[in-house]
Amino acid sequence: MTTAIRQAETPATLLIPIAALIVAMLSFTSGASVAKQLFPIIGAQGTTALRLSIGALILVAVLRPWRVRLSATSWQSIVFYGLAMGGMNLLFYMSIHTLPLGIAIALEFTGPLTVAILSSRRKIDLLWVALAAGGLLLLLPFGDSIANVDPLGAMFALGAGGCWALYIIAGKRAGQEHGALAASLGMVVAAIAVAPIGFAHAGMALFQPDVLLIGVVVAILSSAFPYTLEMFALRHLPAQTYGTLTSGEPAAGAMVGLLLLGEALPLLQWCAIAMIVAASVGATMTAMRNRSAPEPLNLA
Repeated sequence: MTTAIRQAETPATLLIPIAALIVAMLSFTSGASVAKQLFPIIGAQGTTALRLSIGALILVAVLRPWRVRLSATSWQSIVFYGLAMGGMNLLFYMSIHTLPLGIAIALEFTGPLTVAILSSRRKIDLLWVALAAGGLLLLLPFGDSIANVDPLGAMFALGAGGCWALYIIAGKRAGQEHGALAASLGMVVAAIAVAPIGFAHAGMALFQPDVLLIGVVVAILSSAFPYTLEMFALRHLPAQTYGTLTSGEPAAGAMVGLLLLGEALPLLQWCAIAMIVAASVGATMTAMRNRSAPEPLNLA
């Protein structure tokens, strides 16, 4: 079955999961900008819990995962995927509480970058990874600006990167086993894991009407919509290609900051963004060529 699916995929059809991943990154970064409005009221923990809980309700209502029966064995991939999702979201929101969005995303990207390096099997893939890594280094603060980086926030961002790496691996397996339903089931697990933490931190403030309204917007932009698109992309892209393509997320965050928040960037950081975009384009073209050529039969 897997061979038949791979043979049916063409460079043209790969554009669909690639486009889905790009839209997901833009949606996620936009939602993160809106989410910061809730931090003074319910904190990063409460915002994460609200976002995941509302996002899970939306996905469950739309996808209706209860129609499919899952065995105890098949639930394992969903649980790992959901816990990785919950940890990634919680640690990332705790990082942007004290870090600028672009820096937090750049530090978090160490997770998918590690996946890209470890799963690479072609020399050309390492070139795109190196180009993306060089761009990310230019996005990080140096010199006097390094004092403005909160060490605890940086640790949270790196921890989110580790969860992101697990999310890629567990999500790809969950997506292959359960298709689009994996996104809704995984978010339910993530919400169950994070909700007690958020409620313990924010209490009844989570249920204020204005908080819930913003929470719905954040849940749609940062959870329900992008995770559905990401699950589709994970099912159709190799892990190293996904990991390298997501290097565009710091660039997406910079663009969202410029358009929505008026955050101007110096020339050096725009050069870094250009390097990251070039790496993403190169990884895309390599994936297309690899998928269009027949894969060797593995007899091992």
